[in-house]
Amino acid sequence: MEHYNVRYVWLISLVAALGGLLFGYDFVVIGGAKPFYEKYFQLNTGQMVGWANSCALLGCLLGSLLAGGLSDQFGRKMLLILSAFLFAVTSVLTGWAPAFLWFVVWRMMGGVAIGLASNVSPTYIAEVSPAPWRGRLVSLNQLTIVVGILAAQVVNWLIARKVPEGATAEMIRLSWNGQYGWRWMFTAVAVPSVVFFVSAWLVPESPRWLVKNGKHDLARRVLARIGGEPYGSQALAEIQTTIGAETHARVRWSELLAPGVKRALTVGVVMAVLQQWSGINVILNYAEEIYRGAGYGVSDILFNIVLTGAINLAFTFVALGLVDRFGRRVLMLIGCAGVGVSHGLVGLAYHFSLKGLPVLILTLCTLGCFAMSLGPVTWVLISEIFPNRVRGLAVSVSVSALWIACFVLTFTFPLLNSALGSAGTFWVYAGICFGGFLFVLFRVPETKGKTLEQIERDLG
Repeated sequence: MEHYNVRYVWLISLVAALGGLLFGYDFVVIGGAKPFYEKYFQLNTGQMVGWANSCALLGCLLGSLLAGGLSDQFGRKMLLILSAFLFAVTSVLTGWAPAFLWFVVWRMMGGVAIGLASNVSPTYIAEVSPAPWRGRLVSLNQLTIVVGILAAQVVNWLIARKVPEGATAEMIRLSWNGQYGWRWMFTAVAVPSVVFFVSAWLVPESPRWLVKNGKHDLARRVLARIGGEPYGSQALAEIQTTIGAETHARVRWSELLAPGVKRALTVGVVMAVLQQWSGINVILNYAEEIYRGAGYGVSDILFNIVLTGAINLAFTFVALGLVDRFGRRVLMLIGCAGVGVSHGLVGLAYHFSLKGLPVLILTLCTLGCFAMSLGPVTWVLISEIFPNRVRGLAVSVSVSALWIACFVLTFTFPLLNSALGSAGTFWVYAGICFGGFLFVLFRVPETKGKTLEQIERDLG
């Protein structure tokens, strides 16, 4: 352990994790801007409102589908640079869109940046991390996502609270917030985007990608910078063994159906879908409706939303401390059980018409359990369980499944809530979590402390 260049590894991982920060902010900021851009663009139908809120998800899916092939062809580093560039440009162009059509176009392009970053940032970190630290370093990406979410929630709260209670739609449209405030909410992310763009040029390329593309000397130098010459030589030999002779051959989709890869891909896809269908984004995306239904007023709802972000951040730090100590399986089992029980109790609270504090405490418990388990550990598993040769493409498939699941969850919540009521809806999510517990128990391997090449051999 003492031979690793700790400062260097953490620094390049933090640069890659800036993609997570922008992902988190850009994904959530739409909620705070919603009351203002709707009035500005005069969105009067449910279809237009829904399209404005969900169009970025199509971009996210497109970005995640493109990320695998592009990162395999051009490298992880170039995809980090591309995502940073897209974040910087689309944040400004979305914020200052002159018409609703252009708002949607640039919002979707911002979604492409999110899709790219959600693939490449954890993959890059996993491929440069020494095995004993890989869990916490990949979890660093989830930490920055949560920081971005909290930053957006705070900005939304500070701006939205300036609107007086009882303001009419026309008053909101003509106010500073309605004309300019919402624009700056989007534009603000351009500053960290530029920092990410400049920093991404300074990090090395992933050594696994370099070996896969026949650049062994460059890979050995990067590995030696991470852990010294003996570590560099040993790690290089191990990577070469797993990748084999087809270093320049293009990865084929059929390779994902090989027995060992297919098993890993099943785990990756199910974990990605479980992370979303655990129902956590319902609490984040529909917090206003949930807390209004629990009897809270407008100002209390805004404060509760910031509180959810703070709990999310605090328990992500817990995950950073535990993921390499207790292992992935233990945290995932605790998370599935904890989120499932919390959802069940939220359902009971709605069933017995409990209002106020009980619902708030139970939703915060749900977020805490998720933030220390399913949130970060899913990204850790997706980034480390696939063979070196097909990792880019396999991660792309898994993350695409995550974005599809996110869309299905977001789209179906109002329908479930209408058909089953709040209690029944949360009980459905509880059942999914308990099903996920069984899947983790019987199908998910433990990867703590193993190199990526050891994991590849273990999974066949």
